[in-house]
Amino acid sequence: MLTSRADVTLATLSGVLLALSFPKFGHPAFAWVALTPLVVALSGATLRRAFLLGLTSGIIYFTGTLYWITRVMAVYGGLQTWVAVLINAALIAYLALFPALFALCTRQITMRYGQAALTAAPVVWVASELGRTYLFSGFPWVLLGYSQATVLPIAQLASVFGVFGVSMLVAAVSTTFAMAVGGPAEVLLSRAPRPAKTGRYVRYAPAAVAMAVVLVVAVWGGRRAAASELIRNGEPLRVGIIQGNVDQAEKWDVSRASSIFQDHVRMTRQAIGEGAEVVIWPESSTPFLFEEDLPDASKIRTLAEQAHVGILLGSDQIERGRPDKFYNSAFLVRSDGTTAGVYRKMHLVPFGEYVPLQRLLFFAAPLTEQVGTFSPGITATILPLDGHKVSVAICYEVIYPELVRQFVEGGSELLTTITNDAWFGDTSAPVQHFQQASMRAIENGRYLVRAANTGISGIVDPYGRVVEHTAVFQPAVLVGEARYLRESTFYARHGDILAYASAVATAVFVVVARRRVK
Repeated sequence: MLTSRADVTLATLSGVLLALSFPKFGHPAFAWVALTPLVVALSGATLRRAFLLGLTSGIIYFTGTLYWITRVMAVYGGLQTWVAVLINAALIAYLALFPALFALCTRQITMRYGQAALTAAPVVWVASELGRTYLFSGFPWVLLGYSQATVLPIAQLASVFGVFGVSMLVAAVSTTFAMAVGGPAEVLLSRAPRPAKTGRYVRYAPAAVAMAVVLVVAVWGGRRAAASELIRNGEPLRVGIIQGNVDQAEKWDVSRASSIFQDHVRMTRQAIGEGAEVVIWPESSTPFLFEEDLPDASKIRTLAEQAHVGILLGSDQIERGRPDKFYNSAFLVRSDGTTAGVYRKMHLVPFGEYVPLQRLLFFAAPLTEQVGTFSPGITATILPLDGHKVSVAICYEVIYPELVRQFVEGGSELLTTITNDAWFGDTSAPVQHFQQASMRAIENGRYLVRAANTGISGIVDPYGRVVEHTAVFQPAVLVGEARYLRESTFYARHGDILAYASAVATAVFVVVARRRVK
């Protein structure tokens, strides 16, 4: 049995490796062994101890990947630093519950079935990620599968099982490596000892099988990406992306409003001059309300009509009533200057666009005083563009796999996402956000076009290849080719069936294991 100090060290190491699996300080290779130390640390642990070990890994994991949230709340949310630290700590502690539950359930199962039951650990991990995606509005940032977004042969698995399928594959390698470890891992057999003759097979065979599966996926994924069959018949479209690089402190400065707007108009004209057929502005890109400031809105409409291009832009929207409702919206202006459609953001940012449990968290009220309190949209609206259908995800909506899949189910032939990442500053968040968005292109077999106020803006093809991209914190006009596509992937047709099956299987494993252990 591991000593108390040793198992905490291993759990800590897992947390560090998980954090280092993501940009901008890490590398995707770390993800393949990130869970190994934690799983080894569970050897012989009590259920309470297993939960605490998982919690330790989770706290380090999310502290290392979500540290930037403190800065957002302190610099732009109007909170004192100590309050911002406490709120972020509460979020991290909540998210850490999911690795803790993974550790608890895994230990519960192995106490009944022994070391061989570690083959179920990847299933349990995916179930925990599914819970993190949806419970209490969810926050699926840095799911394990996202670590492989730039490893394109492996990332192609998302076209079949989504990002959760990639998570399962990566977690499987980690857990089978733990099975192959001698010594501490064998303590898992304390309640169900294996025959000596089969010990070596039980220890090494799962790792060999896992590596063989990785090899098969890599070969298949490499061939899939190289073939590029999805894009052969797609109708090409020249897309212009406007990256205004407006500092968050200046965004709603009345004295800067006119120059900000004129810069966007000037950059739009440049994109049109370079052949753009549709131009995309970032989230909340107009320093005015598009439907309220008719003179400035008319300039955009006139520009679209004169150049015969569509313009997709982000702007807040008011629905008059008692009381008025505010929406974070995207407007598509047709080439004739009329509004083709409006999409209202459905998944709002907690502590950014609204404060959950406001009465309890009254001290966080300055956050929404700075950015306003928004209402969520209720419809995954598809926008018509020149006889085609396009969709837009606003800001961090793009990290929700099922939400983006709804757009494709509704007929979207081109995915777009608009965001304002100025809040993040020079942290890991802009890179993480861009990579997570790119996974949606692979899952759904669609081009994804991203317009970000301060970057990273870019075009991603349906295999996850970044066709064009901009640097962070630089004004830029990017014009490149995307395509309207209609063929769908297995994932786009069937969704997160693997993740939901994992949740059901985990529940069954735990219930049966609890009955037998008692």
